[in-house]
Amino acid sequence: MNGVLLNEQEKELIVPGEGFTIAAVMAILVIAIVAIVCYKMFKSDKGSAKLPGGYAFEWK
Repeated sequence: MNGVLLNEQEKELIVPGEGFTIAAVMAILVIAIVAIVCYKMFKSDKGSAKLPGGYAFEWK
């Protein structure tokens, strides 16, 4: 693998932080989905939920 050295102008164009941004957005999205699912579960009179791995929840 042959690498090419960057000059000073090219080095200044590199902006870190995209990985942190997408990780933060995905974390907020997952938290929101889990919160909605938990809210729906606790507000319903009866129901069930099946998760991958053989986990199943049922309430009456």
